[in-house]
Amino acid sequence: MAMKKTLEHAYGFDDVAIVPGAVTTNPEMVSPEFALGGRTFPIPIMASAMDAVVDSKFAITYSKLGGMAVLNLDGVQTRYDNPDEVLDRIAAASLTESTEIIQRVYQEPVREDLIARRVEEIKQGGGVPIVSTTPQNTKRFAPIAVEAGAEYFVVQSTVTTARHVSKSLRGLRLEELVKQLDPVPVIVGNTVDHDATLELMETGVHAILVGVGPGAACTSREVLGIGIPQITATIDTAHARDMYFERTGRYVSIITDGGIRTGGDVSKAICAGADAIMIGSPFAGTEEAPGRGYHWGMATPHAELPRGVRVHIGRNHSLNQLLFGPTSLTDGTENLMGALRTSMATCGAQTIQEFHGARMVIAPSIKTEGKIYQMAQRVRD
Repeated sequence: MAMKKTLEHAYGFDDVAIVPGAVTTNPEMVSPEFALGGRTFPIPIMASAMDAVVDSKFAITYSKLGGMAVLNLDGVQTRYDNPDEVLDRIAAASLTESTEIIQRVYQEPVREDLIARRVEEIKQGGGVPIVSTTPQNTKRFAPIAVEAGAEYFVVQSTVTTARHVSKSLRGLRLEELVKQLDPVPVIVGNTVDHDATLELMETGVHAILVGVGPGAACTSREVLGIGIPQITATIDTAHARDMYFERTGRYVSIITDGGIRTGGDVSKAICAGADAIMIGSPFAGTEEAPGRGYHWGMATPHAELPRGVRVHIGRNHSLNQLLFGPTSLTDGTENLMGALRTSMATCGAQTIQEFHGARMVIAPSIKTEGKIYQMAQRVRD
């Protein structure tokens, strides 16, 4: 019987609002901690595994502040003894030639000795070594990184599922990887689907990255036409997490990854069900980031089908100012943690788990209602 395809409504950050609670609390009493693999991180914001965001120095600095920074094992840090020279070339390129130059510099093979060296640098500097690679490189890179001291391992691709059809007779088996790397926690991504999330949790992974294509430097949605807006994706995958927890007693964290720019976005993602978030471009805009004020996606270097572009972010603030302020900006792009604490306190939530229970509504006019003077002023400026 012929079936008619139907469409569902899906919502992003600008489509929804958090409803204040009947009880409020002081922001100083809020503890937005993120626990993963037996360790608690005071900042529930992960820095993306992107070359413009994380190098060894950034990972050390951010670890000491209380966050998680993920080093890209497929990037320039593991291809070149002196990646600064390469980063200078990428930053100096014109917009029209930037993608071709990025593709060219990523043709240099990844070196196993540099994988170990970068992990050791982070560990020796007092940071938490967290590394990421693609599924096709996981079997080769994971043992090297873990032996060197990696404390978390991320397997990341545009779309990840537990069932991948391949010509390979022996592809990556996540359940085997989890056992092999134990006790090192394994994080996988990305996905946006309820059922796919449940199947990934069955493999024993410890956290799941949620989001396909919303990042500032990513063009997967334009090139491939795939993705789900982040609020809907987070709600669906968080529901899968809660169902899995009720059935097994094992909690698998949901990390919303991409498209998050302001404190309001951070708050909405966590209220929708995320245990933590992952961001790239806001970190790329810090003085400590290695990208020289530029940012590009992980799929930008793809030789046949690049799905990213180099974007100019600028070096706008320090890492500390981005996270904790003080700030004179009124657009929510600085003091992300202060915004999260205030939002949680307004809902009477002292923990992230309590914030998950706060009410949300569909509110497409939330950012424009009553703001006629602000909008007119922006036009004049």
